[in-house]
Amino acid sequence: MAAAAAAAAAISNRAGTGEAMTLFRQSLSFLRSFSTAVTSPATGTAALKKPKRRKKKNLFEVAQFLPNWGLGYHMAKTHWTGVSYQITKINLYKDGRHGKAWGIAHKEGVPAAAPKKISGVHKRCWRYIPNLTDLSSSSRATKDSSLQGEVQGA
Repeated sequence: MAAAAAAAAAISNRAGTGEAMTLFRQSLSFLRSFSTAVTSPATGTAALKKPKRRKKKNLFEVAQFLPNWGLGYHMAKTHWTGVSYQITKINLYKDGRHGKAWGIAHKEGVPAAAPKKISGVHKRCWRYIPNLTDLSSSSRATKDSSLQGEVQGA
């Protein structure tokens, strides 16, 4: 640091006082960049950190936040388009993150077949599809009301 102070003094003799102060500040900041001291999180390290990726969830980790562990709700893998499962049965292991699941496959919102065991439930690529659950319950309500109208009319 003594060498830096001597260099700053030599510079101040050559230049005016205003320029000498700016050069002195620049030389100190240059020397600080080579320092081994820990920087505060607000200045350097926080700005350089990349945001963490959110860990994707398996079927059971998605279902645990839904009412009744997701029974009756639609779920699909993230890379599927137009295909989902309506969950009909879940057998959980003790840890709550593993188990077996059964459901009705839906293609473009239409049930495809009887309930079957869902494969790949432990893979981390599942998501909840809110639109299909609302649409299926509202379509049932409109069908029921239309049937009641026909019964009353007869």
